[in-house]
Amino acid sequence: MIRKPIIKLTILFTLACFFQMQGQVIPYNGNPDTSFETARQLAFNKQRKQAQDTLVKILNKYPDYHEIRSFLGSTYAWDGDYKKARKEFAYVIEKAPQNKENWIAAIKNESWSDAHYDALEMSKKALKIFPNDSEITILKATALKNTNNSLEAQSTIKEFIAKNPEDQKSKEFLNDLNSTLRTNDIGVRASVDIYSKTFDPMQYYSLSYSKQTKYGSIIGRVNFNRRFNENGAQLEVDMYPKITKGLYAYVNAGYANSFIFPDLRYGAELYKSLPHSLEISAGFRTLKYSTTTNIYTGSIGWYTGNSYWSLRPYFTPGDGGTSTSAALNYRKYRSNADNYISFVYSMGISPEVNQFIFDSNDAAIINLKTQRLNVGYFFTTSKNKDAWGAQFDVAHQEISFDPGNYFWIYSLSVSWNLKFK
Repeated sequence: MIRKPIIKLTILFTLACFFQMQGQVIPYNGNPDTSFETARQLAFNKQRKQAQDTLVKILNKYPDYHEIRSFLGSTYAWDGDYKKARKEFAYVIEKAPQNKENWIAAIKNESWSDAHYDALEMSKKALKIFPNDSEITILKATALKNTNNSLEAQSTIKEFIAKNPEDQKSKEFLNDLNSTLRTNDIGVRASVDIYSKTFDPMQYYSLSYSKQTKYGSIIGRVNFNRRFNENGAQLEVDMYPKITKGLYAYVNAGYANSFIFPDLRYGAELYKSLPHSLEISAGFRTLKYSTTTNIYTGSIGWYTGNSYWSLRPYFTPGDGGTSTSAALNYRKYRSNADNYISFVYSMGISPEVNQFIFDSNDAAIINLKTQRLNVGYFFTTSKNKDAWGAQFDVAHQEISFDPGNYFWIYSLSVSWNLKFK
């Protein structure tokens, strides 16, 4: 009776020891240079898994053999395993920041993973170590183009060519960039708000034309709304002037001769880039109906990989005190700045974004409670010439003339922009 349990325990112990021995890593005892050459041949003959296993074994014994680690990162990038590649490149750049090829491989890995903002930040850091380098400058310009800053990319390459007129690669890049550069944009947008009670559907339309220049972009817009069975139009201009490196502004002015819109609106805001892909801003908006409403706002934004986060509060002083509202915005970019998915969650009301609030009672109703969620999808077609967008928005809002009671607002909007030279 005792023998059977002892036999079973012996068998289990033996099996456990066997599997433990099998799971142990066999230490590497070969020649690292010879093994590295073998791994390279395997990698270039589409046997990358075997190559990676060999490279990892070498690095277990020689963790600071940077050429091997960088090549391992490259094989991960070729396989689309950008996260693993990023880890290896970060290690070699930290240990050997003067190795240019490591920087180039790391920047390309970010570009291949569509993390264009990270590629841009990394290329800027690399150029501080390797100023006036042709390949890194082109990588920077590529990242600028992919983040929808084609004019800045053009300016970057032109400055480099001015200092290096014999560099053929930069000239070829500039020619390709010029052939696709589109600085003009015509856009149309239509949206509708549907209320669960009280109001009829409200309609919003706009026609815009924008022009990108080396001094910044300018946008002219005509807005047409139909609300409360009344029609109204507004003329509006937005400008984004560049002041200096890392500092630009937003300037807005609008005029209307309809009670649906403010008679006059204007505003300004300054944006400043910070280290670690951060950006902050501060500014104001002014709306003039029968009375004047001033709104103070700002934002803090953060680019991380293909993602962008932004938090924007609004402060609106009034006779009853200062009301506050805020919106949290998240965007997930894909191939470029015109292709992304967005989510916006906001709480509170601001006359800047809640368009049906108007007239002299603004100050009395800006303290209404509301929660809003917006989901958007934006994409391009025809070699990025056509940009499309669709957004769905749902809000739960307190009724201005019946405080304590709420209605639901369902909004749908579509947009189309045509880009041309």
